[in-house]
Amino acid sequence: MAKQVTTVSDEGYSATNEIRDFETTVDANGEAAPDTLETLLAAYGSCYVPALRVGGQQRGADDLGRIEIDIDGDLNDDDKLESVRFDVRVEADVDDDTGDEIIDRAFELCKVHDALKDGLHADTTFESDAF
Repeated sequence: MAKQVTTVSDEGYSATNEIRDFETTVDANGEAAPDTLETLLAAYGSCYVPALRVGGQQRGADDLGRIEIDIDGDLNDDDKLESVRFDVRVEADVDDDTGDEIIDRAFELCKVHDALKDGLHADTTFESDAF
């Protein structure tokens, strides 16, 4: 199984992404839409939510209720992502040890977290004069 997205940019730094029957816009400058790093952080958080829920179920917290994650991405001097911080809040009453276990398990389950590992690099082809 594979995932497929088509990204199109007719001009400038904004791109439209066609994902199945959905369309999203990302603007590298962050003027007309979220920028690339904001979009990455949103995808990371969106992936971590179901991972928290499954991790909670696997660690005896069957229903975490409402989940909110404040995500901060710190940039280096080149405006590249240097670190990510999650501040996770859940509605359920979970003791600290179980919370730590849920967090650890969620990172094991989160596909975006896995994709951010150092060893992953996109295999790339380049075609000029394609249009």
